[in-house]
Amino acid sequence: MGIQIAPSILSADFANLERDIAAVANADWLHVDVMDGHFVPNLTLGLPVLERLAQVSPVPIDAHLMIEDPDHWAPRYAEAGAASVTFHFEAARDAKAIARDIKRLGARASVALKPGTPVEAVLDDLREFDMVLVMTVEPGFGGQSFMPDMMSKVRTLRDHAHAEQHDLWIQTDGGISRDTIETVARSGGDVFVAGSAVYGAPDPAAEVTALRDLARAACHG
Repeated sequence: MGIQIAPSILSADFANLERDIAAVANADWLHVDVMDGHFVPNLTLGLPVLERLAQVSPVPIDAHLMIEDPDHWAPRYAEAGAASVTFHFEAARDAKAIARDIKRLGARASVALKPGTPVEAVLDDLREFDMVLVMTVEPGFGGQSFMPDMMSKVRTLRDHAHAEQHDLWIQTDGGISRDTIETVARSGGDVFVAGSAVYGAPDPAAEVTALRDLARAACHG
């Protein structure tokens, strides 16, 4: 699939979501952060809002569930229209079963790792997942600074996926911008969540293109 850009609506104008979603119609995904105020200290939106967003978005929905009990909730987001559902390893009782439930419903299954969670936690079951999200900030709030030491996780995941001949997508989320995206791309990341970098730009669509071009150039440099 190559380099993919997923603007995060956490940095959009919640009073004008449809407008701001349309502004990034050239993106590959629309990243929707679902937070419950328990797993992370922030509260955003849930199933009814995501279901409606999926109906109006010009690009597929990439749901990032920062919530407790993903064993119960994650499949419901696939049913609500998310084309990719990411749940946190730290919140899951049975990560493999969740991934299989998501895929059975026709969505891509992804597992996310907080900065303090070792990458080894998912290596034995890597083929169960379509994507691994490496958090490059502590989850919960947008606008945080990128953590470059997380690149060792990205490199390890890419090496293991290559060794297993597994077409694994590696997503990064947190502090992704023109200043950091090349570092991630060179480390093996290929799906980039960008919130404030995109929605803080004068032209969000142009910023999506600029980020994609920088990542592609870094991969081939």
